[in-house]
Amino acid sequence: MIKVVTVIGARPQFVKAAVVSKALKNAGCIDEVIVHTGQHFDENMSDIFFEQMEIPKPHYLLNINSGGHGDMTGKMLIEIERVLLEEQPDWLLIYGDTNSTLAGALAASKLHIKIAHVEAGLRSFNMKMPEEVNRILADRVSSLLLCPTDTAKFNLLNEGYDNIDSCIEVCGDVMYDAALYYSSKESDSSEVNALLDKGTPFALATIHRAENTDDKNRLENIFTALESIHQDVEVVLPLHPRTRNKLNEFGLKPNISFVEPLGYIEMLKLLKHCELVISDSGGLQKEAFFFDKYCITARDETEWVELVNANVNFLVGADKGLLLDKYEKVKNLAFPKGVEKFYGLGNASEKIAKLLLK
Repeated sequence: MIKVVTVIGARPQFVKAAVVSKALKNAGCIDEVIVHTGQHFDENMSDIFFEQMEIPKPHYLLNINSGGHGDMTGKMLIEIERVLLEEQPDWLLIYGDTNSTLAGALAASKLHIKIAHVEAGLRSFNMKMPEEVNRILADRVSSLLLCPTDTAKFNLLNEGYDNIDSCIEVCGDVMYDAALYYSSKESDSSEVNALLDKGTPFALATIHRAENTDDKNRLENIFTALESIHQDVEVVLPLHPRTRNKLNEFGLKPNISFVEPLGYIEMLKLLKHCELVISDSGGLQKEAFFFDKYCITARDETEWVELVNANVNFLVGADKGLLLDKYEKVKNLAFPKGVEKFYGLGNASEKIAKLLLK
């Protein structure tokens, strides 16, 4: 029996941890201890991401969810170190690129505990993004680099990781595992069901990244484009609290269909039925691909370059004209058949469990 301490803190990590936890349990020889830093936490989150997502309740809840990057990361580092000293695990398992990820990596590396990093090797090549700093530092101290794609492995090799004492494995993307598993679940959201019962076409949009919400010109350009598209096809946008606050602050009142923030299963249901996706999310770019939907991405760069190269994801930044141009080009275009399965076959979680045992 080996012991694995898993650190999670941000919303997308709960989804990833859900499917990997199932695989660890099914492996039969792995004792998992879940640490929730509290980076994203409220009662709705608890219900949605632990009960609905069938994730085991955390063994430790650190309740660290305020302050700047240094403040949060420092507090997490202190508390995660205490957990690791108490639990004495064989592995620390971390996901992605959040402050929780970095704090876990730092704590474990200084205690000489092996680190397995899920989503290793992703790069936006934009060092102004805190996530880029977090993922690079987490990769450097990890013993097992679990890459979702060949592109991620290439990034690591290009940075000299073949000369570093670590193991690089392309295991596929656990988000694909999650999308396959949870898309079969029924949603009890009356708002989502009412929307789908109308039977009218719609585009699914999400805008929440600080680079867009905190810049009035960028935010106004994006929402002006969404308003124009809304005249052609209904634009449905689950409204993130940050975006709501900034729209109010800047006096913007876009005429599109806003809905309350949704759980993961509800988002998958909308993804399955929408015409296309317009987003600045990282995860939604891939999930659009999982369900054969074009994605127009309101960012200047992306970690998922293989989707851009395959002409199914289009980077438009906050350029209103470019966003509208891409919409016109793809709105009636059939999704291409035979696109390479960049993210594996939906068994990444099982591969991760086997690698930890190995």
